[in-house]
Amino acid sequence: MKCYICAQMGKSTDAVAICIICGMGTCMEHTIRREVDVWEGGYPFPAKKLPKKIPRMLCPDCNASYKEG
Repeated sequence: MKCYICAQMGKSTDAVAICIICGMGTCMEHTIRREVDVWEGGYPFPAKKLPKKIPRMLCPDCNASYKEG
């Protein structure tokens, strides 16, 4: 798989990650690693935030949207 953003710029760069939100393949330059909170509990609402976070890989667009939310 190739990096989608690089392909739009006419470059051919191998993807090293897939965005957890949109599924876009991204290279090292365009991958953003983000630590995300983990919640424990049942429906309809989580009961408590766990002490550790989970790393998630995001593309630049989804990372920007994540920050806005």
